[in-house]
Amino acid sequence: MFGTLINFSTVMVGGVFGLLIGERLSERIKAIVIASIGLITVVMGVSSAIATRNTLIPLLALVVGSVIGELINIDKGINWLGDWLKKRFSRADNPQNFTAAFVIASLQFCVGPLTILGSINDGLTGDFRLLAIKAVLDGFSAIIFASSFGIGTLFAGATILIVQGGISLLAGLVKPLLVSDPHLSMAQQPRVIELAAVGGVILIGLALNILDIKRIKVANMLPALLIAPLIVALLNIFGIPIDFGLGGH
Repeated sequence: MFGTLINFSTVMVGGVFGLLIGERLSERIKAIVIASIGLITVVMGVSSAIATRNTLIPLLALVVGSVIGELINIDKGINWLGDWLKKRFSRADNPQNFTAAFVIASLQFCVGPLTILGSINDGLTGDFRLLAIKAVLDGFSAIIFASSFGIGTLFAGATILIVQGGISLLAGLVKPLLVSDPHLSMAQQPRVIELAAVGGVILIGLALNILDIKRIKVANMLPALLIAPLIVALLNIFGIPIDFGLGGH
């Protein structure tokens, strides 16, 4: 949990600093800053997505996971929570989009391989180095988000406590579900690689939202993060190679 607390703290500090300097930045500066976030998010997403050993696995995971997400409408629930928080904590004269800040920042902070790997390492061994690296990245992101989108970024910090903290506390239960070869590190586990690939695609979708290219209900894709390792586990059970024997990389 220590790594999660560090991560939460850097987001809070970065968010507050972003709020303090936000009013001093022109709309033109904010627009280019938001574009920068979007482009970096694309890079992060692509770097994770291309690591897949079989493109069909994240594709199938995303299709099945997105259908599940649409049926239960996760996006609506998260936006409802953002609106609820906005009514209680955002000033009526604040022109910035509280809900957008909360939703986008929450997904940015909690979708990615560092969240899973770092939280498990922290929970099992107390090694919080990966989360410390993530904390620095999230801290700078919080500055940019808060200066551009507003106070909703600070409330997104709560998702770090819930998601990362939850994974760390349940690391003993989560690890066996992701490990198929005890001789490989967590980062090399096929189930983790495919989970990270799906997370990468979701980040690309988030980037399209940030760049205002296309509105995608990214939150409804989140169940795919569970489907991807499940697909790999089923392949393991039936003795089917990850590349289906067709010669993947």
